[in-house]
Amino acid sequence: MLVGWIRYNAGMSLPAPTPDALAASHSLQQLIAAEIEQSGGAMAFSRFMELALYAPRLGYYSGGASKLGASGDFTTAPEISPLFGAAVARAAAAIIAQSAPDIIEFGAGTGKLARDVLAALGELGVTVNSYTIIELSGELRARQQEALKDVPQVRWLDAMPEAFSGVVLANEVLDAMPVELVIKREGQWMRQMVTVENGAFAFVQQSLPEDLAAHLARQIPDSEYLPDGYLTEIHPVAEGFMASLAHMMKGGRGAAFLFDYGFPAHEYYLDQRMGGTLMCHYRHHAHPDPFYLPGLQDITAHVDFTAMALASQEAGLPVLAYMNQASFLLGCGIGDMLLATDPEDAVRFLPQSKAVQKLVSPAEMGELFKVLVVGQDVDLLDAIVRADRSHRL
Repeated sequence: MLVGWIRYNAGMSLPAPTPDALAASHSLQQLIAAEIEQSGGAMAFSRFMELALYAPRLGYYSGGASKLGASGDFTTAPEISPLFGAAVARAAAAIIAQSAPDIIEFGAGTGKLARDVLAALGELGVTVNSYTIIELSGELRARQQEALKDVPQVRWLDAMPEAFSGVVLANEVLDAMPVELVIKREGQWMRQMVTVENGAFAFVQQSLPEDLAAHLARQIPDSEYLPDGYLTEIHPVAEGFMASLAHMMKGGRGAAFLFDYGFPAHEYYLDQRMGGTLMCHYRHHAHPDPFYLPGLQDITAHVDFTAMALASQEAGLPVLAYMNQASFLLGCGIGDMLLATDPEDAVRFLPQSKAVQKLVSPAEMGELFKVLVVGQDVDLLDAIVRADRSHRL
């Protein structure tokens, strides 16, 4: 039997959970442990991550804990400044003018980006007929519905529509999709599996099944040159999402803007990145242990943008642009928007300036965060086209 709080007692110096939260994590651990036993003693890490994040009522995104803001575990770009949404709106306006006045947002967080984009589009004189949010988190959907109850264009769906024209937004969505962990042992790639040892979750290795071996060879073409002990991620779920996105947009006109942290493949799979990119977020603390209090922490991995671009292209939706977040936001005029506030008005200007600095600085979010744009039959803003670095994918 799994001792649900063994990782909490023996773990890191992190803020203590409430008794109710600890009990919920214990229940989720018991659920995962039971499935491991039913599976013959081990489950793929991707399945563990799926349950830890999305198990009904108990997973991180399915439970009731606050995820974003000061009381949550992390802060996203829309929460930092409304100018992020205003900049996105400028890019969206150009697409809407060539396609349809409709927007879909995946994983809309608190609803802040939706409100900011719609407000900025209104100021630009752009009418939006529908703003559809596709949200897996019950807690976040409830927050969105409360925050956006006065915005008539907003509606919620549980799955992608069959066809769509217009603008698609996805901010920090790909990084939260379950990944497969693989590790190189004696020249062979092995799959990281999760088992229970001495009352706690632990890793064991199994041979790669044929489909994952083919996936790895495709995603990491120089994998034979990486050293023994190299641990990394492959992203079949996120690639499947990109293929589904391509299917949804294939018959229409429009563009999807995907914001996330990550690298192109030639930067992702470097010799020195021996431990992979998997990271956990708990109460604004980052740490590497995915087994710490399952259900109470976010588990993420950096995005391989080369793999995402190829998945979209192979499903029939071309790549329109790729760049870092700073280039995108500056190309959309975030600097001019900031200067709309008088710099002499220090009380108002300095907080906005600090927020924009966080969004665009290479030492903050400006370089690590990237923007991948896929779509068809539309032209991007000239400034975004000039910033395009898709040749680096």
